[in-house]
Amino acid sequence: MEYEKIYNQGVLKLRTPERLERLEVPRVVASCLEGNNFSSVLDIGTGSGVFAEAFFHSGLRVSGIDVNPEMIEFSQKLLPQCTFELGKAEDLSAGDQSFDMVFMGLVFHEVTDEAKTLQGAYRVCGIRTAILEWPYKDEELGPPLLHRVQPGRIQELAIAAGFKNIQIVELEKLILYLLNK
Repeated sequence: MEYEKIYNQGVLKLRTPERLERLEVPRVVASCLEGNNFSSVLDIGTGSGVFAEAFFHSGLRVSGIDVNPEMIEFSQKLLPQCTFELGKAEDLSAGDQSFDMVFMGLVFHEVTDEAKTLQGAYRVCGIRTAILEWPYKDEELGPPLLHRVQPGRIQELAIAAGFKNIQIVELEKLILYLLNK
């Protein structure tokens, strides 16, 4: 199966109070938007639209893609003012610099081609790509260690893709990578 690591345990499980608290959505969004005047974002692996919703309420034009039709349907109903489509992180159809920012919330560890994913994100973003990921350690919650991104891997791939400045924001439970052009 091409997407053996993808989340498939139901859309509402992605919106439990415990999970939302773990995601630190307000802090993540504020960190992503810091230092620039963003007007648009592509939310790759939008899932239940948690971050799409937060970016929309921050005044951004939001588009989202996901490989799971259930997620797209849910997010479109939640945010009818936004655009959601089926799509893969590795095969972005958007034009060059179509969005000020590309965001991937707990999805990078699921992609089948990490290098191609970051090259595509670099191409379609005008300013920044932000990647929220699990730390590389065994935990009860989240994917198994085998599916997590090893330390230094995102930075290595980001440099190879052309990003010039990389910031790492350590959150309470997660890690946010800010990759700037």
